[in-house]
Amino acid sequence: MGLFRRQEPLHERLAREGGLVERPPAPVDPRPHWQEIGVHGIARPREWDVTVTADAPDVEGDAARFVALPDGALLVEEGPEAIEPLAAAVEQELRAPYRARAARQDGTLWALQARRIEVLDLPEAPGGEVIELTHSGDETQFSVDGQRTFGTLPALAERGAREAPDYAVRAERLDGDLWEIRAAAL
Repeated sequence: MGLFRRQEPLHERLAREGGLVERPPAPVDPRPHWQEIGVHGIARPREWDVTVTADAPDVEGDAARFVALPDGALLVEEGPEAIEPLAAAVEQELRAPYRARAARQDGTLWALQARRIEVLDLPEAPGGEVIELTHSGDETQFSVDGQRTFGTLPALAERGAREAPDYAVRAERLDGDLWEIRAAAL
């Protein structure tokens, strides 16, 4: 026997060997049993509503990101200014307003992904680029560009209330008084 060997105390060993100690129950596996056959994980939420390709020989560059406004105007966030052929390919599957990204694949072939967005005209919005409004219980928080501010925007409060009594709304300025809106229930 080694000098520094750890041993189980005699009374615990005898109780265990004599069956007097209850063994802890086996842990319960909360996963559904169908995972045993090889299906596992949870699918990620869909990020894009449409994926299309377009032949656009007149579009320069290798990548583009843009927003199509409800009136059909295009706001280019990254890439060449002349992206109308790319937008036309998206609009065969998805009406404006939407946010899209495009990448040149080979020669004149482009791959595009787009998702619907909600756009609100907020002429009474304060300066800044991002507005967040959260309402939970009796408490309302309003911030502009990460700085907490007094007040609220009735149009954002109305939009949030359509989701649930407790809500969060985020608005990002697109152009002028036009804002991209995301609202969710809390």
